Amino acid sequence: MIRDQEVLETLRMVSLENLDIRCVTLGVSLLDCAATSVETVADNVYQKLCRVGANLVPTCQAIERELGIPIVNKRMSVTPIGVLAAACARDPKTDLTPIAVALDRAARQCGIDFLGGFSALVHKGFTPSDHALLNSMPNALSVTERVCGSVSVASRQAGVNVDAVLRMGHVIKDLAEATRERDGIGCAKLVVFSNIPEDNPFMAGAIHGLGEAELVINVGVSGPGTVAAALQDLGPDADLLRVSETIKRVAFKITRVGALVAREAAQRMGVTCGIVDLSLAPTPAVGDSVAEILELIGVDAAGGPGSTMALSLLTDAVKKGGAMATAAVGGLSGAFIPVSEDALMDKRAAEGKLTIEKLEAMTSVCSVGLDMVVVPGDTPATTLAGIIGDVMAIGVVNGKTTAVRIIPAPGKGAGDTVHFGGLLGSGCVMPVSTVSAARLFHRGGRVAPPTQALVN
Repeated sequence: MIRDQEVLETLRMVSLENLDIRCVTLGVSLLDCAATSVETVADNVYQKLCRVGANLVPTCQAIERELGIPIVNKRMSVTPIGVLAAACARDPKTDLTPIAVALDRAARQCGIDFLGGFSALVHKGFTPSDHALLNSMPNALSVTERVCGSVSVASRQAGVNVDAVLRMGHVIKDLAEATRERDGIGCAKLVVFSNIPEDNPFMAGAIHGLGEAELVINVGVSGPGTVAAALQDLGPDADLLRVSETIKRVAFKITRVGALVAREAAQRMGVTCGIVDLSLAPTPAVGDSVAEILELIGVDAAGGPGSTMALSLLTDAVKKGGAMATAAVGGLSGAFIPVSEDALMDKRAAEGKLTIEKLEAMTSVCSVGLDMVVVPGDTPATTLAGIIGDVMAIGVVNGKTTAVRIIPAPGKGAGDTVHFGGLLGSGCVMPVSTVSAARLFHRGGRVAPPTQALVN
């Protein structure tokens, strides 16, 4: 039972502390859309998504009205297209852009904000359709508005596919150039993963995994502002155990809201109720910042000494509190640190207090990793690959999901600013090391999995 006091607390969180449901994501299996021609696959995909997704937005809007809780984004995720296209892309030169265009058309028709799944799973090797998808990705993501992509290049069991990491360095460069007139914004729709989750409701990395049911509702909650308000009330003199306990209590309340929305949406649409992702996801809005939470915990400036420890406390407390509110925990769950999407974090980057190297260290304890980081447009593909490879290694050795969403802004240099708008915010172009990674990636091959992979 949900008590009256909980309802009042939730209303206060919504009206004063930026609490919202960040996304309700409908996961859709497209395996029955396979065919031997790209055009037929594209048509099958469009027809199915329009059929199964027609009620997603009306259902979410009805829940918003009845519960008084904003649902910021309505999304869909689909079977990785690199898998779906196996029968129609036996030639690596096959252009899969028509499938991406069909996904985009379906997203517009259903009124959803983003659709994830123009993706490939290549952590141990490539198929012809994987090659086709990666070849198509720069064009496909640049000519579509709502389609997002992700590529799995590493896992605990497989190690790191170094060839795939290098390939992604070139794909990101090409995608940035294809969206040059918008400061490389296409790269904001592409994530490179280690240990990719099959049930992630957040973009740009959402896919509908092969182990999932036909149709699944997954929910991503948020609430950095709510956590920050609780810490402000707690004051600066409480010890870190009390800080952790306070965050746990807030995370419990936030997750209860997410679980309620997930149950309602799944029941009304007649689909499987999946997971609640507990991640705190910031926005450019004032008072909705993970960096602010770190500074309320006691770090003088996000990125400064102690930031990794403070972030580890936050992530752990969020997971513990959320896990008590629902048995269906999944996705990423913890705290996101997307630089351009967090106004205070971007400010600290502009001040030089938050560096890429510090973000890499924080990757070891946050939800994902190096997220929405803008770098100079002339950064070599091999340097991008080196940054990606470092983050992938952290994920493989620690057995956790890590990811990179990096944007080489064409024509921009360190210290410049790019403006993406909306939830993507604005980003200060961060300097990167000039030490070359070319010789390392010239070797190719794979980094073998660590001994922890032998637990099976």
